[in-house]
Parts: sequence; structure tokens; C-alpha cells
Amino acid sequence: MIQIGKTSTLEVVKQVDFGVYLNAHELGQVLLPTKVMPKECNVGDKVEVFLYLDSDDMVIATTRKPLAEVGQFAYLKAVSTGPYGAFLDWGLEKDLLLPFGEQHREIQEGKSYLVYIYTSHVDERIVASSKIDKFLDKTPPPYHKGEEVNLIIGGTTDLGYKAIINHSHWGVIFKNEVYRRLSFGQKLKGYIKQVRGDDKIDLLLQKGVKQELDKHANTIMIKLKQAGGFLPLNDKTDADTIYATLSMSKKAFKKSIGGLYKKEQITISPDGIHLVK
Repeated sequence: MIQIGKTSTLEVVKQVDFGVYLNAHELGQVLLPTKVMPKECNVGDKVEVFLYLDSDDMVIATTRKPLAEVGQFAYLKAVSTGPYGAFLDWGLEKDLLLPFGEQHREIQEGKSYLVYIYTSHVDERIVASSKIDKFLDKTPPPYHKGEEVNLIIGGTTDLGYKAIINHSHWGVIFKNEVYRRLSFGQKLKGYIKQVRGDDKIDLLLQKGVKQELDKHANTIMIKLKQAGGFLPLNDKTDADTIYATLSMSKKAFKKSIGGLYKKEQITISPDGIHLVK
């Protein structure tokens, strides 16, 4: 089913001076303006487009990709405020309205907020809400242990980090199992650690310790080769420098170089680590 606020692949049915019309079936023929058309676009061609409402509330198509679609969460920047609410930059020409009634706190221009994008039942307009909890699924989660999922970091608790799983459920990443920097609104891959009896979900950022160590060791070897066989890093280097160079925690770095040293792939000296030739 073709929906406003979603991406669809539609057929070109008519060419006009200001663009082409696409067959959107139950939505009728929808304009794809010249400025967002592919260079070659003829009748019969199929084009992947996003459908939304223009300033006159007419359905229009664009080949530009929004930062999120209807039914998804996203971390978006407020670009202005007005009499009806705040407007968010979601990657399209027309900004996205976050109505006053859907703001969990006052929105400030220039700051970014985690929001849910949905279609209003009142007037069918695409709008946003920062009242996150009411849009998350309350039904028992269908995930299984070890399943790979998409995460959006949505806050912190005493236990660790809250994350939205597959745009549907809350989960928690325990702070003692986080070995990288995480920021509010960050998108990343994760894994289901377990679904508890109370339907709460525990998450991991790596599938297993061995796989994660292998990945870090491979990163170190690649960086060493790129640097001519030497990196000025060792177990005395501060964590920020290690993260800036290798995108891993100091703990992961120390474990990985220990493993590489045992395999006689590197040597460790006071000035750094050396690739064994």
C-alpha cells in the first residue's frame, strides 16, 4: 500500500514542463518536480520517491531522502518556532512540525530532540512528537537472544543507557558492558542479550567477547600497516587518544594488543606498538 510519509517506487505516467507525474494508485497522480527529478526520467520509468504534503497540503514526491519516515524515531534539530509549535529539519525542503501539544518540554531553536514521526488523524498531516513513550510498543517483545537489532540511544538510567529497538521497544544497555562513547540520538547496531520475564529487554553492543576482540585486533593491524608498522600507543596511553585513533576503549585496546603480542604479531615498547615483519 502506498502511503504518505513513506518511500515507494512509482511509475512515470506523464511529462510536463515543470516535472513528471507518477502513478500513486489510490493517491492518484503525484507530481515529481523538475528540481528533484533524476536526469533521465521518461514515461514508463520507475522512480523511488518519498511522498509528503507540500505547503498547500497537496501530495508531492521527492527523490530526497528524509532523515526518518512515518512510524520511525529520529534525532532532529529545531530550526524555528512559530504559533503552532516548533519546526524540525528532517532533510526535506518543507520542515516538520512538532506541535505544542506534542512537546514533552519547551523546544529551543538550534537544539536537537528525539521525536517520533506520525500522521495526524485530525488532518492527515505528517507531524512529530517528543512524547516518546506513548508511541512505543507495549506488547510482549518478539525478539530472541542474539538477534541483531537497530538501536537509537534515547537516554540514560542508573543502570546504563536506554535505547529504542527497531523503532518499537525500549531496551537497556548496562553501563559496565559499554566500551565506547554513546551519545543521545546516536544510531547503531546492537544485539538482544535477553528478554526478561517482565518483558524488559537487555541489550549488548557486541555479539560476543571473542568476536569483538577479533574485530578490534583486526582494526589495530590495519592501522599499523597504514602507519608503516608503528603506532605511538601502548597501555600507558590515555583513553581519549586511543579512542580518537582507533575508535575503541582503552580496555578493548589493552586486551587486543595482549592477544596480538601472544601471537607474536606485534611487539610492545615504551614508545608504542610495532608490527612484526
